[in-house]
Amino acid sequence: MTILDAVLAFAVVAGLLTLVPGLDTALVLRSALTRTRPYAWATALGVATGAMVWGVAAAVGISALLTASELAYRVLTTAGAAYMLWLGISMIRASFRGGPGTGATGATTPEVPGPAWRGWLVGAGTNLLNPKVGVFYIATIPQFLPPDTSPLLMGAVLAGVHCALTMTWFAALILGGGWARRWLSDPRALAVVDRVTGAVLMAFGGKLLLDAPSR
Repeated sequence: MTILDAVLAFAVVAGLLTLVPGLDTALVLRSALTRTRPYAWATALGVATGAMVWGVAAAVGISALLTASELAYRVLTTAGAAYMLWLGISMIRASFRGGPGTGATGATTPEVPGPAWRGWLVGAGTNLLNPKVGVFYIATIPQFLPPDTSPLLMGAVLAGVHCALTMTWFAALILGGGWARRWLSDPRALAVVDRVTGAVLMAFGGKLLLDAPSR
């Protein structure tokens, strides 16, 4: 298998994964609907950063510890689940308090104050603390490493392909979300977005906690 063959084959697998609705998609879409556009782009870049780290780690064999060590997997799973549950609960609580993401009825939705780097931290933290992403890379990237190639370099290339596909998909979400948010000036509608996203985060966190003991 040549490098080009490996890249094309991996692009097909990664592309299909990107289109499957999941936690990262929910976070970026929610940011596009209820936050500023720079915040949404920063969230997307944070997700891509996390994916890049996971991909390189899988290529050099570091993240293989997750499959070899029960303790490592459970610690990371518990940390990721706790983070997602906290984030989800915070979003739901803020929606009932009329917090970030709500706007005045009949007016343009206000930009939420705060630096965009917070969006990056949310995206990167959510991705890095989700062991399912690591498991995906562990299972796929080693299969697309041609012989006589640098695992680190090839892992970075394959992870870069996944990041490019992910950012293309997120761009569509952000641009579409920007159009949609003009119609979401009602604070009650934005509160629903926060509550649904918070529920998704809590569901993912709960599933991680349930899956860890059965691994």
